[in-house]
Amino acid sequence: MEVKYLDLPQQFDDPELIRAVADLFKTCQFIMGPEVARFEEKFAELCGTRFALGVNSGTDALFLALKVLGVGPGHEVITVSNSFIATAGAIVAAGARPVFVDVAQDYNINPTLIEAALTSRTKAILPVHLTGNPANLPKILDIARKHGLVVVEDAAQAIGAAINGQPVGSFGHLGCFSLHPLKNLNVAGDGGMMTTNEEEVYLQLKKMRNHGLKNRDEIDFFAYNSRLDTLQALVAAHRLKRLDQITAQRRKNAGLYDELLSSPEDEVIIPPRRPNFTQVFHTYVIQVRDRGNLIRHLAAKRIETKVHYPIPIHLQAPCRQMGWKPGDLPETEKQAAHILSLPIHQHLTLEQVGYVAHTIRDFYGRR
Repeated sequence: MEVKYLDLPQQFDDPELIRAVADLFKTCQFIMGPEVARFEEKFAELCGTRFALGVNSGTDALFLALKVLGVGPGHEVITVSNSFIATAGAIVAAGARPVFVDVAQDYNINPTLIEAALTSRTKAILPVHLTGNPANLPKILDIARKHGLVVVEDAAQAIGAAINGQPVGSFGHLGCFSLHPLKNLNVAGDGGMMTTNEEEVYLQLKKMRNHGLKNRDEIDFFAYNSRLDTLQALVAAHRLKRLDQITAQRRKNAGLYDELLSSPEDEVIIPPRRPNFTQVFHTYVIQVRDRGNLIRHLAAKRIETKVHYPIPIHLQAPCRQMGWKPGDLPETEKQAAHILSLPIHQHLTLEQVGYVAHTIRDFYGRR
């Protein structure tokens, strides 16, 4: 049996979507076509916010969010080191300095460590809902209000996740999402979304993503070119129709992994669960012993796995130049040495999930 980590050809094997794309090429409304506004409206409804705005990528969403909230040179932004590099990269691109805080057992920022990392230069907190599991926003927001900080949610991996039924992206000043092809709600290229309940911020962002234009011929300020292409909005709107089904299947797969991989020996640590936190499983990340040999064992059985992410951001070369070093974030570094992402996509059969789990159990049973 073969188990692919992802199966994009199967996801996009959709005659209805192909027909819709063909229709777009008849109108040629490739930039800011009506499909963009329609998708933004649907996305705002999904996230329970007043406004949603399409941009070129999840990275641009983070960058523009920081810029519109006034983050820039001389500022610090609290975030985590176990995310994709774009989280810290957007902070640096905005002119600020990332300040990394260690994570808890759920792979998300440890709220109890945030206040110790604050300085007079701290402007924002940027929590990441890693793997599609919400960070502890109620506690984070309490800290932000206490210290007068803005909160930008990095929800790139967490479309559809929620806390007590409230969708991520609706808690902070801004929510930032990715529509990258690997995400649960994906497009055929790059794409990103931003959410907010603040009208003034929304109106400013509409100009910021489009050169600062207030009309066809005049600008209010110099800005950026970060529009969501009409083609990608069309694809995203089509995929959105299936998001509930996609999420349900991923959660079902995760539940079966939980059941089959749980053991008292702690050779495999399954993703933690918290009451009232709804996960969407962009990734299903376990922690394992002897990861290298396990990966090779799985590959020999035609099971594809990934590691998200083997080198924490604070140990990447640019951050070492900032003074970060091994040992600064012990939990992050420990997890990075043991994490392993298993196939979790919605096209897996229950037999494939079982095959992966039993192959892992077999590896440890033979040791």
